[in-house]
Amino acid sequence: MNEEKILKPVVHFEIPYEDPERITKFYQSVFAWRTQVLGEDMGGYILATTADSDIRPGAPAGAIDGGFYPRKQDWPAQHPSIVIAVDNIDESMRDVQKAGGKVLGDPMAIPGTGLYVSFLDPEGNRGSMLQPASDSEPEG
Repeated sequence: MNEEKILKPVVHFEIPYEDPERITKFYQSVFAWRTQVLGEDMGGYILATTADSDIRPGAPAGAIDGGFYPRKQDWPAQHPSIVIAVDNIDESMRDVQKAGGKVLGDPMAIPGTGLYVSFLDPEGNRGSMLQPASDSEPEG
């Protein structure tokens, strides 16, 4: 039986940084992205808004936003990556492993956002998955 798979959309991207001021200045000046530093309680993460789709009618469909994270000596595969939305993170982690990829750690709960985990594909590219938080389900 051939079961049709539902496309999983790219919902976010991430880029590592060493200098938060340098990276925000670059993307603000070159691409006019808006940035928001979340602070140390969120690990020095910086949100990046790349499109005005929420406030400007006619903005490109499928535009995604992203963020920047500080490089850390003990983190694997710190390269630009995409974040893909999934319905069930545990099932998707099993699918990554079955398909020859490697899950990097355990899912972490991001308050108000959902469950997040990174992975390596069989080519060694880092990606991440996000099971978005639901209004009706508790996180974690």
